[in-house]
Amino acid sequence: MESLEKARVASATRGIYTLWTTTGTECRGTLNKFFTDPPAIGDWILFDPQTTYIHEVLPRKTVLTRKKVGKTTEQQVIAANVDVMFIVIALDNDFSVRRLERYLVVAEQSGARPVIVLNKSDICGDFSTHLSEIAQVTQAPVLVMSAIDQNTVAQLTKQIEPGETGALLGSSGVGKSTIINALLGEDRQVVGAVRESDNKGQHTTTHREMFKLKEGWILIDMPGIRELEPWATTDTVTTAFTEIDTLAEHCRFRDCTHNDEPGCNVIPNVDPARLASYHKLSSEMDAQQRKRRDKLGGKAVRQVLETNPKHWRNEEE
Repeated sequence: MESLEKARVASATRGIYTLWTTTGTECRGTLNKFFTDPPAIGDWILFDPQTTYIHEVLPRKTVLTRKKVGKTTEQQVIAANVDVMFIVIALDNDFSVRRLERYLVVAEQSGARPVIVLNKSDICGDFSTHLSEIAQVTQAPVLVMSAIDQNTVAQLTKQIEPGETGALLGSSGVGKSTIINALLGEDRQVVGAVRESDNKGQHTTTHREMFKLKEGWILIDMPGIRELEPWATTDTVTTAFTEIDTLAEHCRFRDCTHNDEPGCNVIPNVDPARLASYHKLSSEMDAQQRKRRDKLGGKAVRQVLETNPKHWRNEEE
């Protein structure tokens, strides 16, 4: 259709999309009832400016996903066409290197470059232990900053090129909204307090939104993620835990599971907590893949039954 225009999804609220066109204008987009693949924030789409209907989601360069929260085994796309995934972790009692490992699996699956952002350095006297823990799980760049200090926030811009897109991901209360406000130079995002009892934050960002920064790059602000199961494969987990894969090459048995096999080269050379995290994530991905296969198999059987029900009835008789 010659009347269709290209645009990018900047935000979405209850089925209404804010679109940024290639000419620099902002407009509204909607989905018709026949649309089966809703766009995510960051997607490039084709839409009809007359009807506002979105007709097509264009191929994605990268895609950030997770498993939908709950018992269902379905993929949730949380952002698309992200070049740099800024993983924000607070330097308080909520710090968790195990949670970081999950974000790194998401980054590995997506194709985006991970950058670790350690926020709230103003309330943490000595963070050398945290830096050491992170160095054991990733070689990604690590930024130490305080969101209330614009000079330290400016480090983010050095990790991304003009024209690229970054996304802020992290738990509630790690300071993502404060970082956005510092980068924009104005209070655009609502900032909430954390509970003193456990340093847990409350959701202040309720939807995903893109911002244009004066340095020429785009930043996506995401709601705090409380539950994160990557939508990935065991191969992705292995790649994210790269040192385990390297050490496994020298295990006595080629099919070593790194549990209690004699001659395992991984167990004596990897921190037990990290190895346990590897096993946990691998187990989750195994279970997820089995459920996906079972779901696809059940769908295929239903399609055959619906296509030729008489054939199946005759075989049963």
